[in-house]
Amino acid sequence: MMMVDELLAQAHGKAVIADAGYDSNRFRAAVQSRGMKAVIGSKPERPRKLPKSRDLYAKRYLVERFFHELKCCRAIATRYEKTACSYLALVHLACARLWLEA
Repeated sequence: MMMVDELLAQAHGKAVIADAGYDSNRFRAAVQSRGMKAVIGSKPERPRKLPKSRDLYAKRYLVERFFHELKCCRAIATRYEKTACSYLALVHLACARLWLEA
């Protein structure tokens, strides 16, 4: 995990919620040194599962589900738009559509 410091430099809040891909002692220590709670699923090869807040970890699933719904729009998943501005506009439209359907 070479980019830990750069990744956490952008993080603000009381907790960092991540999937098992970020489960390392170094990453957890870096999160805790910034005064945040590490809510990270344990990797299967870890001998003892580390505890996590199930309520906060459930929020990660909601975000993942949203991105899955968003990527069901073919133009967003394949980045048809040539410019970043056009792509962002398309993402905004797709988000508005998802919000209206909910």
